[in-house]
Amino acid sequence: MDDLLRQAQTGRLNRRALLRRGVALGLSAPAIAALLAACGGDDEKKTTPAPQPTTAAPAPTTAPSGGGEASPTAAAPVAPTEVASPTAEPAAKAGGGGLLRILQWQAPTMLNPHLATGYKDYDASRVAYQPLADFDFDGKAVPILATEFPTVANGNVSDDGLSVTWNLRKDVTWHDGTPFTSKDVKFTWEYASDPETAAVTRNVFASIASIDTPDDYTVGITFSKPNPAGFEVFTGRNGMILPEHIFREFMGTESRNASANLKPVGTGPFMVTEFRPGDVVLYNRYEGYWEAGKPFFDKVELKGGGDALAATRAVLQTGEADWAWGAGGDPKVVAELEKEKAGKLTRRDAITGDRVAVQFADPRAEVDGARAEPGTEHPLFKNKDARQAIALCIPRDVLAAEIYGNGAKPVSNNLAAPKRFVSPNTTWEFNPDKAKELLSAIPEAAGFKLLFQTSVTATRQKAQEVIKQYLTQVGFDVELKSIDAAVFFSADAGNPDTYTKFYADLEIFTYAPDSLYPIGYMRRYATSGISQKSNNWSGINVTRYSNPEYDKLHEQAKSEMNPDTQNELFIAMNDISVNDYVEIPLVLPQGLTAAASNLTGYDPTSWTSPYWDIANWRREG
Repeated sequence: MDDLLRQAQTGRLNRRALLRRGVALGLSAPAIAALLAACGGDDEKKTTPAPQPTTAAPAPTTAPSGGGEASPTAAAPVAPTEVASPTAEPAAKAGGGGLLRILQWQAPTMLNPHLATGYKDYDASRVAYQPLADFDFDGKAVPILATEFPTVANGNVSDDGLSVTWNLRKDVTWHDGTPFTSKDVKFTWEYASDPETAAVTRNVFASIASIDTPDDYTVGITFSKPNPAGFEVFTGRNGMILPEHIFREFMGTESRNASANLKPVGTGPFMVTEFRPGDVVLYNRYEGYWEAGKPFFDKVELKGGGDALAATRAVLQTGEADWAWGAGGDPKVVAELEKEKAGKLTRRDAITGDRVAVQFADPRAEVDGARAEPGTEHPLFKNKDARQAIALCIPRDVLAAEIYGNGAKPVSNNLAAPKRFVSPNTTWEFNPDKAKELLSAIPEAAGFKLLFQTSVTATRQKAQEVIKQYLTQVGFDVELKSIDAAVFFSADAGNPDTYTKFYADLEIFTYAPDSLYPIGYMRRYATSGISQKSNNWSGINVTRYSNPEYDKLHEQAKSEMNPDTQNELFIAMNDISVNDYVEIPLVLPQGLTAAASNLTGYDPTSWTSPYWDIANWRREG
């Protein structure tokens, strides 16, 4: 390190070369920061066009990225026009597989998917709860609690997009033995749609005008307008069904008081026996599970804690776990771990990646006991040039190659999938000198103190340090804050450090589309999605961005049935979010899956939880 310091001070290494050397030596984020501080600002200016999305090979390789909350996977068709083939023949007898050990380094804190704010909670909930249907890696529909997926061809979707009919399985019971019926489906809509419930899935159901249940196994949905995303309702992460007999008394303001938020009663292959929020979930095989001969495993332990690299090591090297959620970490170390024989690691191009969110409200002004409330204005970022200056201080190519690694690429779009919605219009630029020039015309910018936060993750913290050096170089006073992931991504409305409260100026996190028609994902820039005290900070628009032009496009896309017009709308929405510097996309990583060498049957998908098919997982040998 002393030699690197001398080379930096004498100008023999520029900042980028120094960063590469420091990462290669495995130096910590603070050590790298110290070296960068000693180096002059002689990096070259760079403008890079938007990368073209790639199509991954159809292999079962997807998992949430080592960066955090997203479940990045390859692009898929935007409409579920096909239904997947039946799964492999089940075992002759369920059970007998012993314990399945899952290491999910972002530990869940909530097991009600409609109140969750992060994939860690959605995914842990999915082991117990199920939707009517899900989508496999290729974007094909897979009926779960329904007997078939509704389409125009089978007569269960109207030509005008105004109605959908679901036919339900008749052999399904909740974990307490109560029969599953259409009343539970209708109730889930009522529960999530109640504004006082403050469900994070509320907007998914906002298009529904009414639901009719003519019998226990038929659900008729009528939409208020033509709905191109009608298939999104009751499917995937957002569509898990809740039992009416458990939650009826806990609608509205009572929603947070239900004991079932921590001990679900679902229809899935495993039932929760113990949950310690922020630590571990224990499940037992549900003996009344509706799918014959499944599941194979008798118990599941979903353990939280550690980080992406530790989780990867636990599967690939020490054999302490069978599956790592969010595999990844230092790319050189991961490459060495791949040589071990205890497990196998596979890669797939992502559909999203980390971004820097910019706060548009004032995180220091208090309104009715809350900060960063809509109606307040950020004292600096109300100026677009100040937001652009932040973007100009981010060397995305260096972050991709040296910090994220593992095949990550610099990216310029906030919407990176499905392929037909990816904008060809955006570019990114690294140019601290230009940033300094922009800031020189803004009196408030001189010495402005920025609070820059993220979750405790080695990769994100290193990215913070690198970005901080360039922000400091152009005149900002930057304070970095790292928050435990169990807190940062929690649904605790009383905690000031969650990413949805965003009581800071900048923050790094990620969020992925989980629908083939990502209208819900793009709500993150719509006024209707603003996270605020009145909705218990359940909105996904954490930046508090509000733009009537954007809102108009988003509203039109909700009911637009013409595919070409849909393409234009989503590209235009993306371009506004990029060119207004609402969120600054950093990298598009590769999703990594680490699994024990004898674990089979898993088929992670682009658009839902990696545990969606956990009933099929088996151990060979």
